[in-house]
Amino acid sequence: MGSSVVELARELIRLDTTNPPGQEHIAADVIERVLGKAGITSTRYESAPGRTNLVARVKGKGKAPPLLLQGHIDVVTTVGQTWTHPPFAAEIVGGYMWGRGALDMKGGVAMMVDAALRAAKDGAPGDLVLALLADEEAGGVFGASWLVDKHPDLFTGIKHAIGEGGGEAQHLGGRTFYPIMVSEKRGCQVVLRLRGPGGHGSIPMRGGAMARLAEVLARLDQSRLPVHITPPVRLELEGMRDALDEPLRSLMDGLLDPATTDETLPQLGALKGHLDAALHNTVNATMVSGGLKINVIPSLIELHLDGRLLPGYAPEDMLRELREVVGPEPELEVVLTGPAQPKVDLGQFELFAAVLRELDPGCIPVPYLVTGGTDARHFARLGIRTYGFLPLNNPPDFDAAGTIHAADERVPVSALEFGAECVYQVVMRYRG
Repeated sequence: MGSSVVELARELIRLDTTNPPGQEHIAADVIERVLGKAGITSTRYESAPGRTNLVARVKGKGKAPPLLLQGHIDVVTTVGQTWTHPPFAAEIVGGYMWGRGALDMKGGVAMMVDAALRAAKDGAPGDLVLALLADEEAGGVFGASWLVDKHPDLFTGIKHAIGEGGGEAQHLGGRTFYPIMVSEKRGCQVVLRLRGPGGHGSIPMRGGAMARLAEVLARLDQSRLPVHITPPVRLELEGMRDALDEPLRSLMDGLLDPATTDETLPQLGALKGHLDAALHNTVNATMVSGGLKINVIPSLIELHLDGRLLPGYAPEDMLRELREVVGPEPELEVVLTGPAQPKVDLGQFELFAAVLRELDPGCIPVPYLVTGGTDARHFARLGIRTYGFLPLNNPPDFDAAGTIHAADERVPVSALEFGAECVYQVVMRYRG
């Protein structure tokens, strides 16, 4: 029999809460039972049938403001993926727990619940609000966004939260770095429209909308938007630079100079993907629509772009930078933008860093910008600052990020136990 955090993670992973449709109520059932056994009352808030958000409040000693622990219990699809071990079996093989949600984020939810159970027994300085959320993988419409809109009173007095988006060990130059999320990019979805003459499919069409689509896709593939070094990324890179020896130290300096950033990125190995996204506003072409019949040449092609904005940048910045890549002809329209990110707050960073240094001596905690999106953006509307902190002391030969949303998602069993201890220590030391 494993530890409580390991057993809870296994039980949650075995539940198929793929979103859509979500059906998070089956995971809420399990967590509600676990909390209830410890005498902790939880309340269900359903935004739609089966879309359960579970909230519990653990009373503290009144010596600190309440602290929010928020995590989602839905997962992404496994369709079209080939797994070494079944994605909903939670098998433990080779020291790893395999399954959808092991990293994103049923393992993290198990850490939070375990920390809350221990804090309830030992007496945390302040109240803990534990929020297990639906729908994060589809934008939080039925989860955090809905809960913040309909039940903001649940979060009265909360200044800070612990959530996903940081803490997985990164190994570079013989050093171990722990990124702690202090900010994230926001979505900026764009539709690009190309128009041209229609016609009969039997007559060759040169230079029409479909041909120009190929040109636009090639330009997007071959270009980057301009370099921007935002405060959290500068702090991350400077922290890594100062801990590294040559030649890595100079590579970090190369990243920090906008004139050499793009030529330096390919030399960063496994880190180049994250750093590329962290140093630019980005777009990816994700959907194309056009044409109604195979024998009719379309006069309108729509290309959907998943854009992501760095903190401090607005939709008009995205359109201006995108225009430089695609040229003057295509129509561009922003169709959806996420909420603007608040100014970076490092007020609690040292608390998280101190716990990591104590539990993994010699490590280097660094601030971190999440290049996707988390539920933190919804709680930010209530003035709550989230730190992404679910530490995993993964070994150097394990690329955790490469399995998130992909086949063979897995987590070292020992890393789950390490992370649960880290979260517990922060909970017990938090003073707001």
